Amino acid sequence: MPLPDHIVIRRTGRDDWAAFRDLRLRMLADTPLAFLETLAHARQLDEDEWRRRAGSGADDDTPWFVAEDVTTGAWAGIMGGRLDGGHPLLVSVFVDPHHRGRESGVTDALLDAVEDWARGHGDRFLLHVHEENPRAIAFYRRRGFVPTGRRVPYPLPPHGEELELVKSLR
Repeated sequence: MPLPDHIVIRRTGRDDWAAFRDLRLRMLADTPLAFLETLAHARQLDEDEWRRRAGSGADDDTPWFVAEDVTTGAWAGIMGGRLDGGHPLLVSVFVDPHHRGRESGVTDALLDAVEDWARGHGDRFLLHVHEENPRAIAFYRRRGFVPTGRRVPYPLPPHGEELELVKSLR
């Protein structure tokens, strides 16, 4: 489904630090199992750290893509990438509950943007998703990701494991 005209996908920069912080705090409150950071930790970070994080989105090896409502300036979602062992890895996926679902187009548009970046860095795209996150697993499977069979311990309570999924980019 195409994005509505008022939603654009773009990279983040240092000046986006406040919106980046606010969305990160919403992410951690909404789906704590999906991220390797606690809400308590994120709340303690200072402005310089948020500027660094938001600014890294402009770097080629750590892009952040946001879905922004250009009429309000609100961020509807975010996805990032980074290189892990020479392979592109999808990280920090979040879409606001009001923009979830295939019909909004936000989740697919964000993943399209990160996949475009990943194609420039390899022929396969990896991600890790907590085993207790069936909504995310279903989305990734719909988009062509398949399990590698590898599991990664999730280090934060309630612990468990993350499943590694992969998608061919060629």
